[in-house]
Order: sequence, then C-alpha cells, then structure tokens
Amino acid sequence: MRLRTFVYGFLLCLALASVCSAQDTPSDPSAAPAAAAPLSQPAITGPLSGLPPANFEAGPLGKISVNGILAGGGMVQRNSVPSDNKTQASLTNGQVFIQKGDGVFQFYLQAGAYNMPSLATPFLETDKTISNFYGPVPVGFVKVQPGKNTSFLVGSLPTLIGAEYTFTFENMNIERGLLWNQENAVNRGVQVNQTMGKFTASLSWNDGFYSNRYSWLWGSLSYANGPHTLAFVGGGNYKQTAFQTLATPLRNNS
Repeated sequence: MRLRTFVYGFLLCLALASVCSAQDTPSDPSAAPAAAAPLSQPAITGPLSGLPPANFEAGPLGKISVNGILAGGGMVQRNSVPSDNKTQASLTNGQVFIQKGDGVFQFYLQAGAYNMPSLATPFLETDKTISNFYGPVPVGFVKVQPGKNTSFLVGSLPTLIGAEYTFTFENMNIERGLLWNQENAVNRGVQVNQTMGKFTASLSWNDGFYSNRYSWLWGSLSYANGPHTLAFVGGGNYKQTAFQTLATPLRNNS
C-alpha cells in the first residue's frame, strides 16, 4: 500500500512539474500573429508604403480599420507664375481613412483636408482646394461583394484611368508632372469588378472629371503574371457637355 501511494505521489509530482515547465516555457516567436496589412485604399506607389491601420471590433459591423495622414509642406520659388507668391506653406494633408474590408457589405471613407500642388499653376491654399475640388470627403463608397470574384462599388470613387495618384502623400513627386491637370482623379458613380483567374476587369459609369454629368464610361482589363501586370484602360464621354469648374477642365469634359 505504501509502495502504491509512493508511486501515485511520484506520478503526480511529475505531472505538476510538466505543467509548470509548459507554463514557464516562452512561446515560439514564430507563432506571433502577423502584422496587420495596410488598407486597400488609398493606393500608394513604391517605394512609399502605407502603415498598418488600427483595428477595432464595431459590434454588428464587424472589424473596422482606421488610419490617417498628417503632413505639411512649403516651398520657395524664384520664377513664380502670375498671381502666385514666391514662398508658400500649408497643411498638405490632414485626413482619416476608415474601412470595413471584409464580408458582403463593405465601405471606405476618406475625409479631411488636402492640397494638390501642380507644376505651372498658382499654389492654391488648402481651404480653397477643398471647396473648389472634391469637398471634405473626397473619396467614400459602399462596396457589395456577393462572391469571391465579383464586387460592386457606389459612391465617390478613385479613377480607373490616370498615371498619377490624386493626393501628395501617394506620390514620390508631390507636384507630379505637367500632364497632371489633364488627368481624371475622382468620379461619382458606380463600378463593377470581376476577377477571372489572372484577369481582372472593371467597368464604371460616372461623372467623368467630377463634372456632375453622368455620361462617362471607364473600363480596364488587366492580366497579372507574378509581379508583372499588363493593363488596357480606356474611357470617354458618350455625350457632349460644356460644364466647367476648377476640378472639371472644359477641354477634358466636352
């Protein structure tokens, strides 16, 4: 009986030692959770990259991701265009990005202050840029994704066409090129996206060049092969309009 009690006690001590050893052993660093990926919007060209967002659980809405940008800029120029000053300083970006990026119902919201300096044009103050271009919420849309390869977007959308991104923090060259003012940037409308293997197709009906005239169609078709992508992009106005604002050049919108 004493021998059996001793054996039971010895086995119990071994079990407790095993548990304690397991609790004291540090966890494998390789098992640490992966860092959150940057938001899908706004797009940022390399070598720049967006920082991971802060994620929150928002009850029935699920996971909400939040990020932002705060930046200022200034410049000194010797040969300024008429009506422009030789020195400038401004808040170039003070924006917040909110995204729900999973599930059938998704959304993206980009709100705040921004400035869009461009070559060969007078510098426009941030408050005037907001009021004359895309307002305090330049980009915001609802996304419905009924299947893995299909999605529908409705709202104020980033353009499908254009060689340079809209906001300064998205570009290495913050003043972009001479053709920047001829490029489409933000449109209000609807867009459908479809992925078929290595092919991705998008079609958008919108108010090209932010014209508030819904007579524009944009389309894109891309083929991805590893790190390489071949894309065909095009669009146009199927009517004739004569609407002009600072955000909507007449020659681009006619």
